[in-house]
Amino acid sequence: MRDILVTAIVFGSLPFILWRPYVGVLVWTWLAFMNPHRLTWSFAYYMPFALVVALATLCGLFFSRAPKKVPWTRETVLLLVFVAWMTITTIFAVYPTLAWPQLDKVAKIILMVYVTMILMQTRERINQLMWVIALSLAFYGVKGGIFTIVHGGIYHVRGPAGSFIGGDNEMGLALVMAVPLLRYLQLTTQRVWLKHLLTAAMVLTALAAIGSQSRGAFLGIVAMGTFFWLKSRAKLFSAILAVVAIVSVFAIMPEQWFERMRTIETYESDDSAAGRINAWKMAINLAKSRPLGGGFDAFQPEMFAMYAPEPDNVHDAHSIYFETLGEHGFVGLALFLAIALLTWRTASSIIKKTRGDPERRWGADLAAMVQVSLIGYASAGAFLGLAYFDLYYTLVAVIILCKTVLTIEERRALAGSSEDGRQAAVPARSALARATS
Repeated sequence: MRDILVTAIVFGSLPFILWRPYVGVLVWTWLAFMNPHRLTWSFAYYMPFALVVALATLCGLFFSRAPKKVPWTRETVLLLVFVAWMTITTIFAVYPTLAWPQLDKVAKIILMVYVTMILMQTRERINQLMWVIALSLAFYGVKGGIFTIVHGGIYHVRGPAGSFIGGDNEMGLALVMAVPLLRYLQLTTQRVWLKHLLTAAMVLTALAAIGSQSRGAFLGIVAMGTFFWLKSRAKLFSAILAVVAIVSVFAIMPEQWFERMRTIETYESDDSAAGRINAWKMAINLAKSRPLGGGFDAFQPEMFAMYAPEPDNVHDAHSIYFETLGEHGFVGLALFLAIALLTWRTASSIIKKTRGDPERRWGADLAAMVQVSLIGYASAGAFLGLAYFDLYYTLVAVIILCKTVLTIEERRALAGSSEDGRQAAVPARSALARATS
């Protein structure tokens, strides 16, 4: 039944996508973040739904008469340069048979990011996109939060197998990033009952992130929670939410969870932490030896044998920073960090310009909550290997779209003011002419 339902929704949306290609962005986003096909058990599990929707969206975009303009900014240019650099590192990759499929996957993600920026250049469409992103992840947040409460936090909260968020670490990071996005929806909705539902979803999603038992996600929550309070318009509400979450953790989570989190302080004696540090040192040595890095999927036993302090202690990168460094060298890491820094500065600029304007306060709220989400990604990602997580790049696109839409609205407002001024000047000049005639 699930297979039929997901298939019917996806294929039923295709005519609408061809007619209104921005619908394809919403459907593709739903497939990318919720992965509903991975919740099925039969033919739909391996169906290339995302590819079908992407092709339909591109066809609709090609035949559409609407303007097809990429909002070229510092971020979009750097993102294109980053993809070009990853292509170069793939050409010279140590393991080309592993690198090329990964480049293909990353290139598709970035392509759809650009399609998103082309098609979602209105306030309404940005909000629709945020609803799809937040609710797709909140599905697992609410479900995982309830699961954590019912089972007392004994079991790990994980995502659907075969997806970007299949593991507990990956799911924990995604849920951490989802909480501030739910807060943005709560700030912009006018329905009281929906505000309460979103509050419950935020609490349960935070609990689900804790229930993933990911130490990286826990550090991300701590860092994000502090910044969340600083950026919140309603600091009392944010403080109450934090207290509720903390009390819930102490009431629900078992002692084994606290023991696992305490290993953060004693990482020297933790085998997993030692393995990660060994992998990070390998990445540094690899980047020093090969300016282009090792290419995608370079964290292999042969590379550890050549560059790691402990050659037999083979681990994945477990860090967005060292993953980028090892695979694409210092230039790749610099591009990765520059995109994040410029996106942050653009968001800060949006907040500064719109905070005091009630008509444009939605932009300040969106930019602030995306910043909080990026804090979660930057802090939790320091211990998780998700450098190519599509949610991060989609949030970069959201900030660019927000700036673009606000700029368009500002120009229209100025043009309207000038037109009103000219119209008011005509009767004034006519009255003056009559008076002097």
